[in-house]
Amino acid sequence: MADALGMLLTIAILLVVVIATVVVIVSVYAKAPLEKKYESSGGGLGGSFDAIWMPSAHEAGMERDRQTQRTAPAPSPGDPPSRIDGERIIIDI
Repeated sequence: MADALGMLLTIAILLVVVIATVVVIVSVYAKAPLEKKYESSGGGLGGSFDAIWMPSAHEAGMERDRQTQRTAPAPSPGDPPSRIDGERIIIDI
């Protein structure tokens, strides 16, 4: 009886530690602003937290990725040349 009680107590303590760790990770990650969440390239673990607990942030990240990957349209042959502002080339759309 004492062995079974000891084993159940050990499992309960381990379960509490795992749950507490997950809660801390989620709470720290949820308080970070969106700009900081997506700075790093390693978003595997954080992306899954977004998809589950904050779907709006996950959708915003997907929309940001879509807009980042969009290309500017090529100018037509009759269009005036692009403006050059310092070291930047500005294409008017």
